[in-house]
Amino acid sequence: MSMTDPVADMLTRIRNACSAGHRRVDIPASKLKHELSRLLRDNHYIADFKLLDEGQGGTLRLYLKYHNELPVIRELQRVSSPGLRRYVKCRDLPRVKNGLGIAIVSTPKGLMTDREARTANLGGELLAVLW
Repeated sequence: MSMTDPVADMLTRIRNACSAGHRRVDIPASKLKHELSRLLRDNHYIADFKLLDEGQGGTLRLYLKYHNELPVIRELQRVSSPGLRRYVKCRDLPRVKNGLGIAIVSTPKGLMTDREARTANLGGELLAVLW
């Protein structure tokens, strides 16, 4: 099975695991997904993640976070896709749920949240929004 959009696959796996109430989810690893996981952890959307070294590429295991038995991640949407890339300038960065959620932006300086990108005055590809 060839995967055209690994990021969308990752987000879908997280979404499915959350709605099924799983404590963790395994995802084929890549540098981008590792950075994405780091952002999710640093912004308290997941408890933690670790890289399991299994063969080619390895696997990323994300430990999901729940609050009162409800998943912390309520909504997770892919914005840019390989078929239709969405690029935003710094001043056009979206405010997700009035600052309660985050938008994940791929900038020339790496992946950042919308807040970090605004501070660094950077635009880039708008990968996903979540709250």
